[in-house]
Amino acid sequence: MAVRIVVVVTYSLVLLLIGWAARRCACPGLTDYFVASRSVPPLVLFLTMAATNFSAFTVFGFAGAGWESGYAFYPIMAFGTGFMALTFVLIGRPVHRLGRRHGLITPAELLHHVTGSRSLQIAVFLVMTVFTLPYLAMQPMAAGYALESLLGIPYFLGAALITAILLLYTFLGGFRGVSWTDVFQGGMMIGLLAVAVIVISLELGGLTTAHFQLAESFPDMFSRPGLDGLYTPGVWFGYMLLWSLCDPMFPQLFQRFYAARDARALATTMTLYPLLTAGLFLLPITLGVLGRLTYPQLPAGTASDQILPLMLATHAPPVLEALVLTAALAALMSTLDSQLLTLSSMFTRDVCVPLWERSHRHKGRGPDAVPTWIGKGFVVALALIGLAIAVRPPASFRVIATQTFTGLAVLFPTFVGALYWKRMNATAATLSIAVGEGLVIAFALGWLPSTGTLAVVPVVGITTLVLVTGTWVFRKRTETKHASRVRLRPRTLAWAGVFLGLFAASHDVWHWGAALRGWLGYPMWLWRSMGLCLMLAAAFAVFARRGDPKPSIRTERGDGRATGRNKT
Repeated sequence: MAVRIVVVVTYSLVLLLIGWAARRCACPGLTDYFVASRSVPPLVLFLTMAATNFSAFTVFGFAGAGWESGYAFYPIMAFGTGFMALTFVLIGRPVHRLGRRHGLITPAELLHHVTGSRSLQIAVFLVMTVFTLPYLAMQPMAAGYALESLLGIPYFLGAALITAILLLYTFLGGFRGVSWTDVFQGGMMIGLLAVAVIVISLELGGLTTAHFQLAESFPDMFSRPGLDGLYTPGVWFGYMLLWSLCDPMFPQLFQRFYAARDARALATTMTLYPLLTAGLFLLPITLGVLGRLTYPQLPAGTASDQILPLMLATHAPPVLEALVLTAALAALMSTLDSQLLTLSSMFTRDVCVPLWERSHRHKGRGPDAVPTWIGKGFVVALALIGLAIAVRPPASFRVIATQTFTGLAVLFPTFVGALYWKRMNATAATLSIAVGEGLVIAFALGWLPSTGTLAVVPVVGITTLVLVTGTWVFRKRTETKHASRVRLRPRTLAWAGVFLGLFAASHDVWHWGAALRGWLGYPMWLWRSMGLCLMLAAAFAVFARRGDPKPSIRTERGDGRATGRNKT
């Protein structure tokens, strides 16, 4: 027990020291506090993007899904999340340019800049906040599981303790502190999960031996649709689409587009992302699958999301158990701190700044004059709400993620339209979002029948249709005050065929039901999926250097005529 306490305390002190060091480098103002003065270099941006996106769901949720279904969960996460990184250039680069040029910090500010609508800005702020909260609550839930297993601390007390430490170093360092701790936390997560797989598989006689033993008792864990029959081709397609649509709409990821030092940082992040997802995601899923050997049935009152702590307690020495669970804490904390900081910036910039400018305009004070304690107070309120949700978790991590991610995916057509379609207006966008979120709620409550795939497919399809139709219906009733559009060149559109081909290749329905095993006992289709991730990274590298046109941004007046053009 003493070793475990030392590990957790040392880890917490390191985070606080990093936060304090970041504070010493800070500059006054909201821009530095929320996006580190737009100065994050390529490698740090890649690591903070990854650590922010890979949360408690990545560690505890992936292991739980591996225990429930087998390896069928791996390809839709590894390739699907890697494919999503294409948006780091298609959306991230123009957002970065607009943010630097016009001083934007939050996602909703971009829409206000393009449409001139405060109502749309507030609507997007509310949607992102409401649908981030359940995902935010997953992080203290996982903290409670980890500290309960590691130190015997009661579940809720552990969740509250980790939240308090996280708030402290976030307040100290702002975005710079969060990004620096992400680098440390991301490295811990990757390295220690790899060590855990090696140690536990050796305890079970080696990875190949363990897989062959599993195949005798649970052969469906090596085929699709998986042990629980969940991942049918329709559900598979739905998950692949979900990650591409929802991940760039995570407010904590979107804000990192603004924080990048330059466009090269975003291109580097896009290229490296599929390589990381291919390797990292296999680790917790493998631990969950191996959990079926030790726990064919889970102990009473135990959720599948707790299979990782159970396996560590059973097969790992105390030091390794403490280190791996601390790495799991690093995964959830690297997401929770970013979520809280981003939502704080949104409350400050999307709600408080307009009120502040209105009441202080005669004094000539700008947005950076808004006190940072306002956003910090909002962060504390959100943290308390997340803890309240974690008291009685509504569902498993996978179910929570699927439903909340769909709510965020509804925003994808609006942001793409804002960047690429000059006819989009605020009325059509607001109507599209309202209809989409209504459909999300209807599917979640069971008011609409299942379509054989995830709800995100019909929801985003209808949302896009409403946006396009509404743009034509309401185009004479709204007037764009100020808009910036991106113009793509034909050679960029030609790359669409390459990426659509890779996306289609990931839906290898001809291998459904196949359980042929290859190297280390993993199924052959798993290695094929990993190969597709490598091909995707290579395609991204070439696209970033030759295919991306670095699109020009046209600034338009309310009548739609160009008033200027800046090539970048």
